[in-house]
Amino acid sequence: MVIETVGNFRARWGEGPLWWDNALLYVDIEGHRVIRFDPTTGEERSWDVGERVGTVVPRRDGGFVIAGDSGFHFLAEDGSLTALGDPEAEKSDNRFNDGKCSPDGRFFAGTISLVKKTGDARLYRLDPDLTIHEAFGPVTNSNGIVWSADGRTLYYIDTPRKEVLAFDYEAGRIENPRAVVSTAHHEASPDGMTMDAEGNLWIAFCHGACVACFSPITGEELRKIDLPCLETTACAFGGPDLADLYVTTGVHKSVEEAEAGRLFVIRGLGVRGLPAHAFAG
Repeated sequence: MVIETVGNFRARWGEGPLWWDNALLYVDIEGHRVIRFDPTTGEERSWDVGERVGTVVPRRDGGFVIAGDSGFHFLAEDGSLTALGDPEAEKSDNRFNDGKCSPDGRFFAGTISLVKKTGDARLYRLDPDLTIHEAFGPVTNSNGIVWSADGRTLYYIDTPRKEVLAFDYEAGRIENPRAVVSTAHHEASPDGMTMDAEGNLWIAFCHGACVACFSPITGEELRKIDLPCLETTACAFGGPDLADLYVTTGVHKSVEEAEAGRLFVIRGLGVRGLPAHAFAG
């Protein structure tokens, strides 16, 4: 197993990685940027979206969808933005955080209470017809979200709960919530999450300098990989065969770390990821 930094971009708070069209997409929340990194050429391109941006997903017809301080937007390749709606426009202490698209092309993204007001945030669903719906709540810090390979189960993290919830999923509806993994034995906060082809969950631990793998069937922690950055924020499998695990990081408020904010890749894990999905609208 090899861990190394890739690219030259240093995020203030990297998040939300996903592999699409032979490149890695991710965001710098506090830097207000969406970044695309091509590991084959080393090319990095970024778009300044003018506000904190919690998540980015591709659109099936080209361009991207983002969610941030002012709700959902289309982001075109030329950097232009089209507002789609903000379900929490009246909440100045909330913003959108992590999100991903379901296999059937719906964009799920959740909000976070920046003042840690318990239960003041929600998980939302943007449908292909561009209507916005509340999917789950109340939550406090909406975070990692991923679907099983068959698309029938959604896994989700509301960080303060220190657990992973599973839901039955069908046509945009999430039902029957149940806790399947506890992360209470980690002092750090469960943050971004991805799934491998074997059905196991990989979770980045903010303030914890690690990524850990869990079985959603038994709840057992299977592996733990330490990284040289306290603020390990999210992870996603990428590369031609989805065998490389990319990890985003952020800059700690007071601890100086040489590689904080850099994009890491972990090679040689012996597992592969699942393909990402695009927004169908």
